Amino acid sequence: MITMNDIIREGDPILREVATEVPMPPSEEDRNTLNEMLQYLKNSQDDTICEKYGLRPGVGLAAPQIGLTKRMLAVHFTDFNDKLYSYGLFNPKIVSHSVEKAYLTSGEGCLSVDREVPGYVPRYARVTIKGTDLEGNEVKLRLRDFAAIVFQHEVDHLNGIMFYDHIDQDNPFKEPENAKPVDR
Repeated sequence: MITMNDIIREGDPILREVATEVPMPPSEEDRNTLNEMLQYLKNSQDDTICEKYGLRPGVGLAAPQIGLTKRMLAVHFTDFNDKLYSYGLFNPKIVSHSVEKAYLTSGEGCLSVDREVPGYVPRYARVTIKGTDLEGNEVKLRLRDFAAIVFQHEVDHLNGIMFYDHIDQDNPFKEPENAKPVDR
């Protein structure tokens, strides 16, 4: 079981590395790891398990955050329309995106960052992601608003990018141009 002790923290150089593609079909070990990552997110959203194991709630987790430079990510959350997004993806890629941007009005957080980092993080309002799921199926997801933001945050981890790299350092709460606010 993945716990907060397994989460790599800000400052570790692995979080700045570009992760490598996972050979397809994925190995049993890679499938098990990705399943564990997804299970962490589910556990972290269960108050009882969270308290028992001292987990921080999360909606997404990328392999570099557990010390693996592999292109794998997991997400588990419900959007504002009560649509569940629960995926473990190998080699996810953003294949298209909108011109319009979006940002979370509450800002973003990260399991690897133990401090509050105030500011708006500009993201694409809509993205299309392709990857391979845990069952080996090719998936194509068209995402918008909160779902698009979550997936972009995790894909950034695979490219060695932290969410706060996008925040305007001079004016963290400057509304990004051509961007719509998204509430959590």
